Amino acid sequence: MVIKTKVFGEVTIDDHKIIHFEDGIVGFPDLQDFTLMHNSEKPDAALSWLVSIQEPAFALPVIDPLVVKADYNPQVEEELLKPLGECTPDNMLVLTTITVPKEIEKMTVNLKAPVIINASERRGCQIIIEGDEYQVRYPVYEILRKKGGD
Repeated sequence: MVIKTKVFGEVTIDDHKIIHFEDGIVGFPDLQDFTLMHNSEKPDAALSWLVSIQEPAFALPVIDPLVVKADYNPQVEEELLKPLGECTPDNMLVLTTITVPKEIEKMTVNLKAPVIINASERRGCQIIIEGDEYQVRYPVYEILRKKGGD
């Protein structure tokens, strides 16, 4: 399948690279199929993009939360993960969305609503973490700058 993305231009997506989100993602319940794309010019970059198959102009920048918060370990009810199939440490990918405003120094990640993907089953979901241990707008500019971030 060929899609025209806002970030990467026209790209070919193999069917086995499509991740299905049964309930969509927060705020976009109708967008259910995504692919995870990386900048091929920066293969070691922490930043990736969750690109919608239905609306290829829609792409969410995402990052492994451990890059910005090494002790990130939210407690998630197993019931919320059941739609993903059997998740193991080897097939589970946890990502957080990044917000990059015009003033890049105010860049944040949403630690409260991680995206969880079962890579083996190609199924994903976005969940809301209960409690107030994790922030919706966790500042990351200085953290990424110190790490030589993207």
